[in-house]
Amino acid sequence: MIRRLLRLAHINWVLVKHGLDDVILATRVMRPLRWTLYIMPWNWVRRSRGSHGERIRLALEELGPIFVKFGQILSTRRDLLPPDIAEELARLQDRVPPFPAADARRIIERSYGAPIDTVFARFDDTPIASASIAQVHGARLLDGQEVVVKVVRPDIEPVIRRDLDLMYTFAGLTQRYWSHGRRLRPREVVSEFEKTLLDELDLMREAANASQLRRNFQDSSLLYVPGVHFHLTTAQVMVMERIAGIPVNHVETLRAHDVNMRRLAEKGVEIFFTQVFRDSFFHADMHPGNIFVDPTNPDDPRYIAVDFGIVGSLGPVDHRYLAENFLAFFNRDYRRVAELHVESGWVPPETRVEEFEAAMRTVCEPIFERPLREISFGALLMRLFQTGRRFDMEIQPQLVLLQKTLLNIEGLGRQLYPELDLWRTAKPHMEQWMRSQLGIGAVVRNIQRELPHWGEELPRMPQRILEALEAAHDTRRQMDEQRQELERLRSDLGRLGARRDGTLTAGLVFAAAVVVPMAGLAAGPVLAGVPALSWGLGATGIGILGVSWLRR
Repeated sequence: MIRRLLRLAHINWVLVKHGLDDVILATRVMRPLRWTLYIMPWNWVRRSRGSHGERIRLALEELGPIFVKFGQILSTRRDLLPPDIAEELARLQDRVPPFPAADARRIIERSYGAPIDTVFARFDDTPIASASIAQVHGARLLDGQEVVVKVVRPDIEPVIRRDLDLMYTFAGLTQRYWSHGRRLRPREVVSEFEKTLLDELDLMREAANASQLRRNFQDSSLLYVPGVHFHLTTAQVMVMERIAGIPVNHVETLRAHDVNMRRLAEKGVEIFFTQVFRDSFFHADMHPGNIFVDPTNPDDPRYIAVDFGIVGSLGPVDHRYLAENFLAFFNRDYRRVAELHVESGWVPPETRVEEFEAAMRTVCEPIFERPLREISFGALLMRLFQTGRRFDMEIQPQLVLLQKTLLNIEGLGRQLYPELDLWRTAKPHMEQWMRSQLGIGAVVRNIQRELPHWGEELPRMPQRILEALEAAHDTRRQMDEQRQELERLRSDLGRLGARRDGTLTAGLVFAAAVVVPMAGLAAGPVLAGVPALSWGLGATGIGILGVSWLRR
């Protein structure tokens, strides 16, 4: 707990250091103390500290990788930020202050267990790019191939775990004390963020991600993924083919190469939907620092992707429901959208579909038939979250990466071709995917996928059939025995019921035999001092009792 308080104090100190103390005092809890800005000595003299955006960037860089990641996500949303802040945050994508080349060489040599000169003919000490988790150096292999070498920052994991611990604390407090905390599931969201962030520390995992994505887009005109040199890749060092391309956010350079910007933007949308719905495996860190453009064919440009530390995938259930949601959304079938939310468990089962349908229509209908430059997905998501709050819709942590990627795609599209009609571009890909999943082709693919399993099981089929027949025979015999037992139980119950009824009737007759003389109701002959009527009733009772107990 003390460590968390110290970290929180350090965060506040960094904000004050960079002249952002007004951020602290603008929070709801601290707002009553905002007057203290005027009594803080460092605010008495106006000092030149750079622009507001620059100070925010410097503070995020000093606070560490988690805060840098936050700034990277914000940098793609230029529609939500002032221009100066957006420009500064964009520098976080690949221009984080580098660590010394000597540290990079030491990590490489420790990973290989050999001097660096025995692996590379040349190693550039000046990094090509430096990010929050790792930095990239140019190099040449002994056979002359040009490559890039990615090296994880030294001693970065303890820093990440420290800030994650603080985030879990904030998430726990949010879930406990905020009325909507349980619905937003903040601890699950932080857990998902933790998984993706820690995965970035393992470059072997990133290399495997790159290999999978390269295979998915082999010989594709949409996306090129550089090859990995696995024999030179470890958990802390990764070696990849060096690529040449124009950074996707260098719009003027792309236009100077006569790149078809509309086609480029449409391909970005196509890549997203292909990754998510065809492959269920998508690059989840598509900020401008990781995306380049090959302008060799300006009319049909191709994207080049790097940095595969964060990828996302969807399970079969979420995959199907998400696809159907998108398609229903593109068709403006809000009834189906509402039904899918109930079926998938994203909203409580008692939700009234008609009300949810009307709410979704109110949020989504105004954005159709409008170009991308007039739509803000950030604002749309906020309204969707507000609508979901009314219906107790839970945040789905497994979809957080997808939402982040969609915002990145929107940010890229907004820069490249603001007139892009996202809906018309995406809808054909969704319809094609649904046809591929539900048509005859899907049946054939499923049969082909199951054929090896069927071939393995076929020799055992006669034995399986014999075992099934024997099991059926045993089951039938057991059922016959159980039926006979039930008949016996039914007979016993009937016999016990008859005895009970006979005993009760005989008891009533005996009682009458006793009551009749006592009440002076008996008339006629008397035998041994007892009226004949009482003797008759007693004999009748004995007869009834005997018959009921002798009955089988």
